[in-house]
Amino acid sequence: MKLLILNANLVNEGQITPTDVLVENGFIALIGPNLSGREADKVIDANGQYLLPGVIDDQVHFREPGLTHKATIWSESRAGVAGGTTTFMEMPNTVPNALTQALLQDKYDIAARTAMANYSFFMGVSNDNIAEALQTDPQTVCGLKVFMGSSTGSMLVDDEHVLNELFRESPLLIATHCEDEATVRANNERYKAEYGKTATAALHPLIRNEEACLKSSSLAVELAKRHNTRLHILHISTADELGLFSNALPLAEKRITAEVCVHHLWFDANDYERLGNQIKCNPAIKGPRHRPELLAALLNDRLDIIATDHAPHTWAEKQQNYWQAPSGLPLIQHSLLMMLDFVQQGKMNIETVVRKMCHAPTDCFQIDRRGYVREGYWADLVLVDPNATTHVSNENVLYQCGWTPLAGQQFTNAVTHTIVSGELVYERGQFLTDRAGKRVLFNR
Repeated sequence: MKLLILNANLVNEGQITPTDVLVENGFIALIGPNLSGREADKVIDANGQYLLPGVIDDQVHFREPGLTHKATIWSESRAGVAGGTTTFMEMPNTVPNALTQALLQDKYDIAARTAMANYSFFMGVSNDNIAEALQTDPQTVCGLKVFMGSSTGSMLVDDEHVLNELFRESPLLIATHCEDEATVRANNERYKAEYGKTATAALHPLIRNEEACLKSSSLAVELAKRHNTRLHILHISTADELGLFSNALPLAEKRITAEVCVHHLWFDANDYERLGNQIKCNPAIKGPRHRPELLAALLNDRLDIIATDHAPHTWAEKQQNYWQAPSGLPLIQHSLLMMLDFVQQGKMNIETVVRKMCHAPTDCFQIDRRGYVREGYWADLVLVDPNATTHVSNENVLYQCGWTPLAGQQFTNAVTHTIVSGELVYERGQFLTDRAGKRVLFNR
């Protein structure tokens, strides 16, 4: 299929350029002015809209297999596509946990049948599957995932010998969830004894506090430096951890990288009063002092990637009392619009949004021919209308769980078209196919 995009303002590699783009057989064939005479099966006149590379989200929980009452790979990737995300990397704490190569392959098989966006899945690590984890193919799997804090699953890796062996032997990027389990457990017992049934989500950043994050992240960095491991720490949530990371090297040359999630930039602890368990997540959304420092670290390249940690639960599950309500919130449909809102506020420019959400994941994970708009690359593309608005409500979200903590938000941009691996999947509120994603490969 040939697809021609005319009169776009291409945001790519630090520049905004008026141009046309020709897509052919899944790939970007030509980029340049005056392509209107080219033959195409479909022509889109962008009429000055922004054309971006598709967003690459390196941390999502799509709940399949085993937790499909919350979400599926199809439902959540579809929501992502509507919001401009064309590639996702999904976590292993599904049921059963993806702790064997066979279970990991099961997830790839599901995605091959149902994924609306391009996909990769992390191989999980536990205290007793190290040999199995080290068999993971670096060219076809995004990385190994280690919970150095148990989060909401049962995959805690707390054996010092296992951690040392893993960091010493892994040929893959190791992505870590860092919260010190002993600190969290001690805080949990203290506040449970003090508050009992009266506890609310406002306690969450006190239980999963700065100390827990810093202690665990420091251990991960120390192990990585000791063994020269390729380490990527997920969802940094505190200013206290920022000193662990450097901006002295370009991202592609770093051995230790870090991610910040949209909710840690958007919300702070004052929002628990309004949203309660809706924004209960691990690591916790912390006090107001952290948010501006996380943003500054993102802009000065101590933090490398913007992601979502998209983690849906049913509304009924979230309405339970604080101790029973699960952690996680759904965000992938609006993550790009959230960051474009920061552009509207003057906190960053659109070139930075593209660098952190599209280019940086490609460089960090060494993704093959995605994340940039270049001739010969896969055509993962998004058109954004800066003159339109998007109103968010629980009635118009596409998540299977049917709710969003952003309900009532009005964004001053709208995603109008999303192209996944050369196929026009989404156009002005309509989906044109039920499956378009392809397996992501890596240049390692």
